[in-house]
Amino acid sequence: MPVAIVTDSTASLPAHLAAEHSIHIVPLQVVIGTEAYDEGDPAGASPRDVAQALREFAAVSTSRPSPAAFSAAYSQAVAQGATSIVSVHLSGQLSGTAESAQLAAKRAKVPVAVVDTGQVGMGVGFAVLSAAHAVAAGADSVEAAQSAQRSAAETTSLFYVDTLDYLRRGGRVGAAAAIVGTALAVKPILTVKDGRVVQLEKVRTTSRALDRLEELALEAAGNAPVDVAVAHLDARDRAERLATSLSDELIGLQGREVVLAEVGAVLGAHVGPGMVAVTVSRR
Repeated sequence: MPVAIVTDSTASLPAHLAAEHSIHIVPLQVVIGTEAYDEGDPAGASPRDVAQALREFAAVSTSRPSPAAFSAAYSQAVAQGATSIVSVHLSGQLSGTAESAQLAAKRAKVPVAVVDTGQVGMGVGFAVLSAAHAVAAGADSVEAAQSAQRSAAETTSLFYVDTLDYLRRGGRVGAAAAIVGTALAVKPILTVKDGRVVQLEKVRTTSRALDRLEELALEAAGNAPVDVAVAHLDARDRAERLATSLSDELIGLQGREVVLAEVGAVLGAHVGPGMVAVTVSRR
């Protein structure tokens, strides 16, 4: 394993893919009340625990991994034979995770290329997989990092939320946008632009919002070869219907399945129950 791949838990990678590519995952934390939990820990807080806590108006927050957590992951990779590392993370505009990775990289025993994808969720996950595939094909760490960056740049992240309030509480959208959305009872469709969450469109009903999410995903894919993921928080029926429809309509999948999963606890804490997201990554 001359080149190791490290990412953070918000990449939302299915466990079998992380294991297949020997990807090291550093967890962020979700805090419910006064209890802090590592994301992904089976004994910790699940996405549904987070959804329930938000519905009950409990205090829910998140925190980035410390530089020490990344140092431990990098040291483990070196102990397993890595001579260089590519560390791929969510947008630095939304979290200090990439900054922690950069601080740890300065103290690592081998070269570490830290990639700020400017993305979230499977937008990060597909970039991680792109780097892993590049390494499997013989790329060095610089080439693998470039592959991750290209993937992120070719990725469109779209999501629907029932309310902007949770994003406002976490500082991920402006208070003015949240107030307007609530006052007009509109359903927002959001995207990630320049590493930030921004409002793309507003529609009047949930059903129209989900239809529009599908239309936008199809537009983003075009006829190009793509990887697609649908994620949700406590909204599996909505997500399954969307994933099935996209599977039927997207010719660019070329036999690949749409990844369907519940979003992790950390991202869930910011988007709230009812969220449905689509990630379209051109290959």
